[in-house]
Amino acid sequence: MSSEPVAVLWFHVTSVSPLSPVQLGIALGFLIPPVLVPNVEDMEKLAYHISIMFFMTAGVATALFILVVIVFKEKPPYPPSRAQALIQSRPAEEYSYVQSILRLLRNANFVLLMVTYGLNTGCFYSLSTLLNRMVIHHYPKEEVNAGRIGLTIVLSGMAGALISGLWLDRTKTYKQTTLVVYVMSLLGMVVYTFTLNLGHLWVVFVTAGVLGFFMTGYLPLGFEFAAELTYPESEGTSSGLLNVSAQIFGIAFTISQGQIIDHFGTKAGNLFLCSFLLLGSIMTAFIKADLRRQQANVENEHTRLQGSNQITAYGL
Repeated sequence: MSSEPVAVLWFHVTSVSPLSPVQLGIALGFLIPPVLVPNVEDMEKLAYHISIMFFMTAGVATALFILVVIVFKEKPPYPPSRAQALIQSRPAEEYSYVQSILRLLRNANFVLLMVTYGLNTGCFYSLSTLLNRMVIHHYPKEEVNAGRIGLTIVLSGMAGALISGLWLDRTKTYKQTTLVVYVMSLLGMVVYTFTLNLGHLWVVFVTAGVLGFFMTGYLPLGFEFAAELTYPESEGTSSGLLNVSAQIFGIAFTISQGQIIDHFGTKAGNLFLCSFLLLGSIMTAFIKADLRRQQANVENEHTRLQGSNQITAYGL
C-alpha cells in the first residue's frame, strides 16, 4: 500500500512548539491512516476506505475553520514578546514587512541558520513521508506497524522538544545546544540507516524513536535561536522564513530520496539524507552566537537597576 495518506497529513504542517495540538495531530496522522485504509487488492474497496478518511479529514477541518472564525481574535490583548511590543509601539506606516525580510537576509548568521534548519527539517519531512514505503520494503504486510513507528517518532520527538526547550531556558546555551542536537540527529540517522534492514522490527522502533527525539527536538531550538539572532525583528517573520526553507528542502529531499530508493535501495536513500545532515552540522558550527535578545534583556535589567538605585539614593 502507498504511503500517500501519511504524506498528505504530514507534509503540509509547519513546525511548532512541543506538546502542541499540532504535534498530537501529526501523531494521529501516522497512526490512523493505516488503520482506516487497509492494504487490499480490490481498488473499489481501497477507494472507499480512502474516501472515508478524506471525508473525516474534511469534517475536522471544517469544524476547525468555524472555530477559528468564531473564537480567534485579531491580536492578543498584550504583546506576546518584547520584539512585538517594539513593533506595536511604532506607527504602522514605519513598519515594512518587505524591509524586515531584507534585513534578515542580510544577517549572515540567520541565513546560515535558515539553511541548516531547512536541511535538518527537510530531512525529517522526507524521512516521515517515505517512512511507510521504507518499512514495507523490509517488513512486508506491516502497514499498521509502519504507522506506529511514525507515531513513535512524533511522541519521542515531543519529549525531545520539551527537554531541549527546558535545557535552553535554563542554560541559554543556544548555539551549543543546537549544535549538539544537530550532531545527535546525524548520528541517529546513521544508526537508523544501518539497522533498518536487520529484520527485527523492534530495532526499527528504537532507532526511529531515538532519531525522532533529536530531529524533532531540534525544531523549537531553531525557532528560539532565530529569535535571538534577529532581535528586534518580528519572530513571525524569522519563523516564516525558517518554514519556507524547511518546505523547499523537504520537497527537494522527498523527491530525490524517492528516486534514489527506486534505483539504489533504501540504504542509499537514507545515506543521501545523512550527507546533508553532516553538511548542516558543519554549517551550524560556523554560526556565531550573537544573542541580541539576551543582550537587550541584560541592558534593560541594568537600566532598571540603575533607576531603582537612583530613586533609593534620592529618597535617602
